Amino acid sequence: MDTHQNSASYLRQTPLQKSDEQWRQELSPEEYAVLRQAGTERPFSGEYWNSHTQGLYQCRACGAELFTSTTKFDSHCGWPSFFAPLAEERVRYIKDRSMGMERIEVRCATCDSHLGHVFEGEGYDTPTDQRYCINSVSMKLVPVADGE
Repeated sequence: MDTHQNSASYLRQTPLQKSDEQWRQELSPEEYAVLRQAGTERPFSGEYWNSHTQGLYQCRACGAELFTSTTKFDSHCGWPSFFAPLAEERVRYIKDRSMGMERIEVRCATCDSHLGHVFEGEGYDTPTDQRYCINSVSMKLVPVADGE
């Protein structure tokens, strides 16, 4: 059972509201481009695409806990891949028809920042047969301390 499930930040009815200027002040230009403008970092360039460090992945914009290293897997696509979020209420989904295809965009449910996309039915040997393809710049890894 998820012990963080009842955290007030996840019971929020509407996403955290900040002005565009506030986001620009708080985020680096690359973070802003991905998180607030739904950009994508280049494949094989992000700090977590090949990371095997155990820990918790938080939204880089607001700190919401989104994914855990126990659901991360090597998909060899160039971005961090997870087979499930920490809990469904931590993310929200939007149909994305950009780039001449239909995809499902994944956003942080707390601050509405763009994280990446989720794909199904690709044949990965995971419990969900889903691949949450998430930009490294959208997240911050909080490593598990030794002995935890």
